[in-house]
Amino acid sequence: MRYFFAALLMLLVTPLKAAEMPIFDAHIHYSHDAVEFLPPEQIAGILKKAGVKKALVSSSDDRGTQLLLKHAPNIVVPALRPYRKRGETGSWMHDPTIIDYVEGLLKKHKYHAIGEFHAFDTDIETPVLQKIIALAKKHDLLLHAHSDAEAVERIFKANPDARVLWAHSGFARPERVREMLRKHKNLWADLAFRSDQASGGKVIPQWREAFEEFPDRFMLGTDTFAPERWHYVEDHAASSRTWLSDLPKDLAEKIGFRNAEAMLRLSPTE
Repeated sequence: MRYFFAALLMLLVTPLKAAEMPIFDAHIHYSHDAVEFLPPEQIAGILKKAGVKKALVSSSDDRGTQLLLKHAPNIVVPALRPYRKRGETGSWMHDPTIIDYVEGLLKKHKYHAIGEFHAFDTDIETPVLQKIIALAKKHDLLLHAHSDAEAVERIFKANPDARVLWAHSGFARPERVREMLRKHKNLWADLAFRSDQASGGKVIPQWREAFEEFPDRFMLGTDTFAPERWHYVEDHAASSRTWLSDLPKDLAEKIGFRNAEAMLRLSPTE
């Protein structure tokens, strides 16, 4: 009898593990310093072990994105980051050679987004940012913006039809994020490098209200901005599944993977 119950327990537990919610990580970088220490086959293994079925991947420079795309073409959704190396986050918008770099890559490869890029407030008014917004419009690309609310407003002023993924939800309070989502129908928000949406595996009330008001506009992200962050991908996926389980299944699946697929116009995961 003891063995019968043990076998029954295995039958019950195993399918649950196999049916773990897939993850679409909408904020991943595989930049030149990560490439140096972590080969693409190892990175692909990390994503698969974490149950990341899709990932919006960008890199400084673009080589990391292309390497990982070759090793994990079914996972990687490539984005074009307008940085050639670290240290350009605060200066790139004043460097006109960035446009040549971006246009050259757009001719060579297929992308789904431009970014993640850093730009705040009046940075959007620089000729470089205005050209980036125009290129995104021309090539029908999402803009992944690490920006404050003022910069997001300026992006939509430059192109009211832009599609924008607001990195880290602007590190804004959920009430402010909701205000922005009400105002802009083509604005989505990732939760990368945030932990304030849940405590002890439970979604806090302010974020629950935001998720319920905008069930189609939030998504997950790890933000592997440094090589050591890659060792956190699996833990982040597991912890995300924990707090997502505090939400209704449909809403959890939307945040977990369906919203990113819809935003990027990809075939849905079955």
